[in-house]
Amino acid sequence: MDTPARVFTPGAGAFPPVLAGRRREESVFLSCLADLAGGHAPPHDVVLTGPRGNGKTSLLNWLEGECRAKGVNVIRLTPIQAGTGKELAEALLPVTGLYKLLPAKWGVTWFGEAEWSTASPSARLLTERLIARCRARALVVLLDEAHTLDLRVGQLLLNLSQEVRVNAPFLLVLAGTPGLPAHLGAMDATFWNRLGEGRVGVGRLDADASREALEKPLEKHGLRIDRDALDTVVEESHGYPYFIQLWGEALWKQHRESGADRLAIPDVDAVRPAVAGRVTDYYEDRFLELDRSGLPAVARQVGARFQSAPTLTYEELKAAVADGLAGQPDRGSVFDGLARLEHLGFVWRPPGQPPPPRYEPGIPSLMGYVLEHHAPPPVGGRAGGGPPGSGRGRGA
Repeated sequence: MDTPARVFTPGAGAFPPVLAGRRREESVFLSCLADLAGGHAPPHDVVLTGPRGNGKTSLLNWLEGECRAKGVNVIRLTPIQAGTGKELAEALLPVTGLYKLLPAKWGVTWFGEAEWSTASPSARLLTERLIARCRARALVVLLDEAHTLDLRVGQLLLNLSQEVRVNAPFLLVLAGTPGLPAHLGAMDATFWNRLGEGRVGVGRLDADASREALEKPLEKHGLRIDRDALDTVVEESHGYPYFIQLWGEALWKQHRESGADRLAIPDVDAVRPAVAGRVTDYYEDRFLELDRSGLPAVARQVGARFQSAPTLTYEELKAAVADGLAGQPDRGSVFDGLARLEHLGFVWRPPGQPPPPRYEPGIPSLMGYVLEHHAPPPVGGRAGGGPPGSGRGRGA
């Protein structure tokens, strides 16, 4: 069999060879596409949240492909491409077409930000023309990294979506970190939080989905992996999709070098140092983000609290954040600290839980790494491993 050079694709937004463990999320999107194909809008927008590395962008890639396969128009945007009302309008409708429809007195102000409030003539005209476009052919707008969207542009987009969906087949999908709901709330457009099934969380995979994500791509190319080896990899990846792809890439390289048609525990042991090195690099990057945000002490307190409980209530998490902020002169508020932890994906609250909702670690093993390798220096001197941010450890 002709074996490809690469099967697994660890990286930002790379599409995995098997989109495992996302059947519920797929069903939400397929239901929305069925509505659009029937000529009417879904009953809600979709807000997709989860810590980085769990596959939000991969889901958007899959949805974009499904739209094209079903004949639904799709526009893919980032906040950089829609940084102003003008840029949003240019992305949603051809500028040349807009010019033909603009009254002469709007010819200058169309490109001025002062005219882009949600009730401005420019915004009303954009709404009318977008409704006409969607009546001719259903449209889906995908916006990734939505937690960084300008608040004014976000307010314009949310109000635009609400009005267009009432009149034509249209769907807006916003994807971002666990801090996205708070960011949307700051836009003063409260209807976004009445989404029902439109609030979709993307977290770590369970054990069965982790096995599927690793085993199926290997089997497709005639390569088997022993069950004990597979279970070892699943355990050490912690269900984190990015780590699963790292392991798959390393094992595939091991197979190509050895030529064997079966992977076993010795193969897992052989690639573990390489995987652990890349995992450590990832952990260090995440810790430096915490450090730049002034959160190392908070992260240690929260991590220690999660060591004794897999989930925490809102009040328990607030107490841990408060403990971490204690004694810091520029501590900020507990709510700001918690919001920053969510924005970085250190903790998150999966939607759709029965009450009371509970918070989970974004990556439990990251918390263990922070506690082990970035302990605060002892009073009167530095810890042996150097200042926070300099520690280098190995292990996935």
